[in-house]
Amino acid sequence: MTKLFVVGFPREMNEMELAQLFAPYGDIKLLTIATDKVSGKSKGFGFIQMDDNGAHQAIEALNGYPFGDRQLEVRIAEDKEVPVKRSFVQQKTKLIALDNNSTVKKKRPRLSK
Repeated sequence: MTKLFVVGFPREMNEMELAQLFAPYGDIKLLTIATDKVSGKSKGFGFIQMDDNGAHQAIEALNGYPFGDRQLEVRIAEDKEVPVKRSFVQQKTKLIALDNNSTVKKKRPRLSK
């Protein structure tokens, strides 16, 4: 399975039209078009998951394909590491010594408002 990055198609193009463009080259497993969170309009790029052979055929056939004043760009999507989200509130701990020379983490008391 190969994930393709597709950019340069018209912003008015919907998922079905994009799928029809790529369907002759292989089975499409997943197709998503990136949209603006506020307006819901297309950003003009998306991702398509296809079998390996179909993906390479689609790249050869459609990369550089003219779309009005734009050109379609099709390439294998790079896998980016997802950053780990950290909590804004972190518990602060300190070590206290016990009589038998072992240490235990103790939570810092909350300050009242």
